[in-house]
Amino acid sequence: MPLININSVNSSMTKQKEPSRHPRRLPLHLKLLATTLFTAALALTGGGLLQAQDDASDNDTQSVDETPELWLVELPSAPASEGTSAATLASEKNAFRTNAKKAGLQFTEQRAFDTLWNGISVKIDRSQVAALARVPGVKSIYPNVQFTRAETTEDNSPDLASAIAMTGANIAQNTLGLSGAGVRVGIIDTGVDVDHPDLGGDGDSINGDSFPNSRIVVGYDFVGNAYNAASASTAVPVPDDNPDDCGGHGTHVAGIVGANGTVKGVAPGVTFGAYRVFGCEGSTNADIMIAAMERALQDGMNVVNMSIGSAYQWPQFPTAQASDRLVNKGVVVVASIGNSGATGLYSAGAPGVGKKVIGVASIDNAVVSSKRFNLTSDGTGIAYNQATAAPPAPTSGTFPMARTGTATSTADACNALVPGSLAGKVALIRRGTCGFHQKANNARNAGAVGVVLYNNAVGALNPSVAGSPAITIPVVGVSKADGELINSRIASAPTSTSMTWTADVMTAANPTGGLISAFSSYGLAPDLSFKPNIAAPGGSIRSTWPLELGSFNSISGTSMSSPHVAGAAALVLQAAPKTSSQVMGRILQNSADPAKWGGNPASGLLDNVHRQGAGMVDIDDAILATSSVEPASLALGESESGPSTRTLTLTNNGTNAVTYEVSHEPAQATGASTFVPTFFNAPATATHPTSVTVPAGGSSSIDVTIAPNTSLADKGLYGGYIKFTPQVTPQLGVDALRVPYSGLKGDYQAMQVLAPTVNGFPWLAKLAGTSFLNQANGATFTMQGTDIPYVVAHFDHQSRRVRMVVTDAVSGKSWHRALELEYLGRNSGAATFFSLPWDGVTVGGNKTYTVPNGQYVITLTVEKALGDAANPAHTESWTSPVITIARP
Repeated sequence: MPLININSVNSSMTKQKEPSRHPRRLPLHLKLLATTLFTAALALTGGGLLQAQDDASDNDTQSVDETPELWLVELPSAPASEGTSAATLASEKNAFRTNAKKAGLQFTEQRAFDTLWNGISVKIDRSQVAALARVPGVKSIYPNVQFTRAETTEDNSPDLASAIAMTGANIAQNTLGLSGAGVRVGIIDTGVDVDHPDLGGDGDSINGDSFPNSRIVVGYDFVGNAYNAASASTAVPVPDDNPDDCGGHGTHVAGIVGANGTVKGVAPGVTFGAYRVFGCEGSTNADIMIAAMERALQDGMNVVNMSIGSAYQWPQFPTAQASDRLVNKGVVVVASIGNSGATGLYSAGAPGVGKKVIGVASIDNAVVSSKRFNLTSDGTGIAYNQATAAPPAPTSGTFPMARTGTATSTADACNALVPGSLAGKVALIRRGTCGFHQKANNARNAGAVGVVLYNNAVGALNPSVAGSPAITIPVVGVSKADGELINSRIASAPTSTSMTWTADVMTAANPTGGLISAFSSYGLAPDLSFKPNIAAPGGSIRSTWPLELGSFNSISGTSMSSPHVAGAAALVLQAAPKTSSQVMGRILQNSADPAKWGGNPASGLLDNVHRQGAGMVDIDDAILATSSVEPASLALGESESGPSTRTLTLTNNGTNAVTYEVSHEPAQATGASTFVPTFFNAPATATHPTSVTVPAGGSSSIDVTIAPNTSLADKGLYGGYIKFTPQVTPQLGVDALRVPYSGLKGDYQAMQVLAPTVNGFPWLAKLAGTSFLNQANGATFTMQGTDIPYVVAHFDHQSRRVRMVVTDAVSGKSWHRALELEYLGRNSGAATFFSLPWDGVTVGGNKTYTVPNGQYVITLTVEKALGDAANPAHTESWTSPVITIARP
């Protein structure tokens, strides 16, 4: 009998993964999640350093249960920000509590919300989720997902200058005289180090005595130092009035927005609101994020930055809804789009997928600053990244080097090495096939005193050697080019090549600088809306860090790109204080510059629009622009009915008419595969006028008709840019404008949702202890305790609605609805799943039924994204084996 065993999952948000080069067949006894996460990637990292996952540690092949115990219950009326009275909101919450009690639900209420979202967050056993959804007055329920932070590495070279120059923030500061003065920016994060002198602190203490200070003027700690949502014992908030940071992430983000000292951020004159939603370590939940948004509105923030998110979500997810309403109240909301690029398409996260939120992708910094060791023969410096879960590299000492393979080895050091063959030496090992831990452990067992891992693809390597037994020798990662250089040295002089550890830091051009970061999440949003919106530097960014943790640090993530855009918004608001929160995204997108495709930059091809949005934010051009074009982006949807025609309107606020040449810049497309994106030079076609003249103080419109390339596979995503180039000698404020577009070729509803995976899902299952057992031939349930039926299913794509209906297996009589979930995210990996319980109760209309003993089947029906529930082609269904209810 097939069995899946519950255990823990190595979350893909903490360590980014690459697609496994050698897919493995799953064993019968698989590890499964016993946690409150909804999906592994619904607990998306908010940032921190991208840690490359071991090649053999790809969660896409791990069967993981991704069903939550924490839920957000949405109630019928709009929140107070949209005009609902306090009395109505209170009445709906009281009615929910009363009706839930009548239904016999056992839950813990955690928070209630009125301002930006109307609902309650609860903790409830998985077996009662269906009953929760059936409570009268419940509009919908959503997973109260966890938000986790990624691992980081330290770097004592505090320098934001190269990233600032990439966005034009240096020009805005030094030529336009802008600093963001008078603009209030809210940082919803791990708090901010209130003592840091670059952020207004006195620099003389590390205990938070400087709050409030001249820069951090308001704030609140929602959770306390010990809070960690990942554990029931630590998921108890202990709030206080001081948002001092003991984790680091929020201080780093705030420094990018507006540090002014040793580090200078994008907008060094802003004042901050600091809203702490994390403890010193671990995760937080969506309900705490919403509470922080409501506080930021109350405190009068002009801009809010959220460098956190939950992947695979819909714009209807509560944090996205609350963010949209925050924009409606006049606040510019900027959020990271996510670090789940390794998990494939449609991985963008909430709140970044909010319709009015500026969702930000990451571009690698042009310059990187890294620790170094030297090749002893001539002193050549080699930049390295310290491997996670290995002892730190020493700062002195010279050791001979040896290689375990060559620059073409595909499985270097994957097998045991001859004992003593590396005694006293530092081993050079190429990435590939097996995990970094396995390679490092084999080298250690052969006597190595250190390991240098090098990449097998362009770019730096940030390895993790976590595993058992623990690695007890220094392990570092270097680029492909540097690894191949060392390899050639050893090949030509095997007995005399050595290296010397140093305490030095070296700065060098980043080989992937200006390209989309490998970790940056893909869009589109599940409703095919345009996401991400824009990009900014996020790979290898050096900024402020809590004084007690070293003052400065270099980390990577879309967490680092988002504050660049938040700072940009602050500069725009200083230059034009009446700028509406509703148009800020358009202003920034119009002037952005698309990045080249990272797969082959020399080709000149542009990277996927559904990966970079409008491209790199160009702050000075955005501020100086005298013309604009609307809409700022085109979400073309599915092309099933043929080409899409859209109207673009240009407005000229200058004193002279401007004629623009109109051109088309296609971008790379991706194929139909979600979990392993494939790339195609399949340019769409765009039909449009060759030019358009816009009168001074007036507007002109053109129509553009866009069609996907006929060679692109159905369900592929395509995109490009409509470019407007002025026919004038370059002059202040008259520059090129672009409108990005994206769409899906073919029939979106042709995408399969209920994919069987290697396990043959869906299953009718029993929960036996910590294991799900497949009941392929049917089963009997007492409906006592945990002896209830579960439907175990894998969801390959996001679903608009998921419904379970119970039918008498003998008579065919309908026993109505057992469960209904709306806006369900997809599973995070190609083999992970959700477990959906049925407690023996159903609902029809306003009536609840306890289904009597007998024989029944459950029909699971999935309504596909953007589908029509009345169209059978837009749904998928599965009917269970016979369920026998035999209550004692």
